Amino acid sequence: MGSRTALVEDLMERFPQVPREAVFKEDLLRGGVAFDKSALSDTANEAAGDVKPKSYFIFSFDHGTLPELGEAALRRPPEEIILTGGPYDLRRTVVSVRVNPASPYRVAADEEGLLGLYLDGSRIADVGVPPMPEYYRHTLSNGKSVMEVAPTIQWGYLIYLTVFRVCQYFGAKEECQYCDINHNWRQHKAAGRPYTGVKDVEEVLEALEIIDRYDTQKASTAYTLTGGAITSKVAGRDEADFYGHYAKAIEERFPGRWIGKVVAQALPKADVQRFKDYGVQIYHPNFEVWDRRLFELYCPGKERYVGRDEWHRRILDSAEVFGARNVIPNFVAGVEMAEPFGFTTVDEAIASTTEGLRFFMSHGITPRFTTWCPEPTTPLGKANPQGAPLEYHIRLLQAYRQTMDDFGLSSPPGYGPPGPGRAVFSVSSFMDSLPADDAPARGTEGTETGEEPARV
Repeated sequence: MGSRTALVEDLMERFPQVPREAVFKEDLLRGGVAFDKSALSDTANEAAGDVKPKSYFIFSFDHGTLPELGEAALRRPPEEIILTGGPYDLRRTVVSVRVNPASPYRVAADEEGLLGLYLDGSRIADVGVPPMPEYYRHTLSNGKSVMEVAPTIQWGYLIYLTVFRVCQYFGAKEECQYCDINHNWRQHKAAGRPYTGVKDVEEVLEALEIIDRYDTQKASTAYTLTGGAITSKVAGRDEADFYGHYAKAIEERFPGRWIGKVVAQALPKADVQRFKDYGVQIYHPNFEVWDRRLFELYCPGKERYVGRDEWHRRILDSAEVFGARNVIPNFVAGVEMAEPFGFTTVDEAIASTTEGLRFFMSHGITPRFTTWCPEPTTPLGKANPQGAPLEYHIRLLQAYRQTMDDFGLSSPPGYGPPGPGRAVFSVSSFMDSLPADDAPARGTEGTETGEEPARV
């Protein structure tokens, strides 16, 4: 193809059943987006601007280190953008921001100051940015910002509580080969940014108090408790107790206010029961990549401490505790094709991933996925700066929906509304590609706005 536009249009023509919005969204997620200086606001004081800034809530999700991002590191880009309109008549599409100064996609302001998304020099969509929520303008009693302790993503739908910001799978022989959680911690500390390693439960509760007080429209609907894997203990607690005691405190202070979710390792059934007893409603024991050989190579710590077969057994066992619908393991879509060990054709990669989808969905468990961003400090990111081919991501959306239909499953809970023009899940297009529900999803009325093209 002579241009990125031609490639995208070819895929939209070849796969008309995949929403055109999802094609652009996947390309932005896999390859990142550049920001013109005209599209960056002054966010040196993160609580003073008009635009909600990128919080770096767990991983960097960038195609460069902070020193390599230039102006986008000094003046933070928005957490997410919304695409609408343009020559493709795009429906409202929420996209997580992954900065790549070399991307063919660029956000810039036109002569009237209206933000747009440009590809190959042509404006392809209007861009909306999330307004600064009122709760970000308030600090905790110790001076910490709400954004540091309890950032919100998915256009305000989800409170993302990364309560342990490093991982005990450490070093080349244990770290997942696509994950930059430990580097992200190091780069923020090196830059002098606040980046709390272990968040105090009372700080989390205070931040949630502020969100609850100022989120008058109740846009925030769910919270996720997550962080690095714990192979020994943190603050004297094992993994189930460490993450679980935050859920217990939150549910006691704010009973029923949010849908409680936890992302943790696939733990033994007794530990999973502790999550349930603490008040967690949805469990995400991520399986990362389906293929046995790739799991062993790309997730060496998880293979060493648990093992792929036991990991999968534990996922199935957890359905007996939470119910199959409330067990939603994530995989990292695209690492199947990472050199030098991944599949060399899209056909092979899709066949492998679909095998995994069918395995879990045949048990009533609906996985979800995050579109792989090849962060440059990771082994797979260094070796594969372009990520996986866009065709893989588009065919995955097709295979995902078909497999759900085969097993009579619907969109998983805790992700907001499904459907193009309605979805808020921002780090992949799986929700954009599913059929829209008839009824509005809980928490989607009165969400953070910014639907009109942003003006700078």
